[in-house]
Amino acid sequence: MNPYKAILFTLISSMLFASMSSLVRFLGETFPVGQMVFFRASFAVIPVLLLLAFRKEVSQALRTRRPFGHVGRGFFAVGGMFLNFASLARLPIIDATAISFTSPLITVVFSAVFLKEKVRLYRWSAVVIGFVGVVVMLWQQFDLSRYANMATVTATATAVGAICGLLAATFNAGAVIQTRRLTDSETTSSIVFYFSIICALAGLATLPFGWVAPTPIQLTALIATGLIGGLSHIFLTESYRHAPQSVVAPFNYSTMIWAVIFGYVFLGEVPTTLVLTGAAIVAAAGLFVVYRERQLGKRQIDVPPAP
Repeated sequence: MNPYKAILFTLISSMLFASMSSLVRFLGETFPVGQMVFFRASFAVIPVLLLLAFRKEVSQALRTRRPFGHVGRGFFAVGGMFLNFASLARLPIIDATAISFTSPLITVVFSAVFLKEKVRLYRWSAVVIGFVGVVVMLWQQFDLSRYANMATVTATATAVGAICGLLAATFNAGAVIQTRRLTDSETTSSIVFYFSIICALAGLATLPFGWVAPTPIQLTALIATGLIGGLSHIFLTESYRHAPQSVVAPFNYSTMIWAVIFGYVFLGEVPTTLVLTGAAIVAAAGLFVVYRERQLGKRQIDVPPAP
């Protein structure tokens, strides 16, 4: 166990996740969501397979006893990725990122409903407070007076982006529940591998509905989303090899800091006071859930999967 290495890997993963989201935000104004999902999922397989080959674990990635379980998880993963990319295409990166961190709170609700886990008052309180933060964040997105001087198309796109973000967090929470069920019999390698394959096929299925021919720079950015996404998964998984999830999970919230930095430096986006306040409330609620899980001795802490 090496908690310092685990924390370092988590911070690197968070930075990579935010940089990938920045690329999606940049590309989202030009390319269909399905095309971006295809490149994100298909090229993410490359670094993952290279790592598995180095460890001689490729056979573990291909072996599965529950193919339909992977399909079920893939349904939620595909929905989460499509909706998250749709949100990033319509919202500033910090808004979309902050909304994505409601996923652990939704997972608490799903755990109680579908897995029959006992959720006590403290965690329910954190869920309620977290969703208060969501309301604060999204207040401006649904404030009609704010759109008085904006084009109707822009106003609608912003509201749709907020809704897509919340739906993406819900789908990702469902993916976490499915992952918990799969871990009873499946290896981490197989879960990651089949997740990438299913998402890539889903993205490819949108080809008949129209893809955009990229320029060399845009093609590089599309490929980079996959490579960076795959590396982000690797660093996050590696962090769990060196410390319990309850130790590293809080540092996932550093993604919000990177989202603010990348959004301002590369996209010229300045977060509003309401978004920062709501994001702080959501992060505090999520951190409290992590704290309670650690106090209760639970071994698995749920964090939003990388899109």
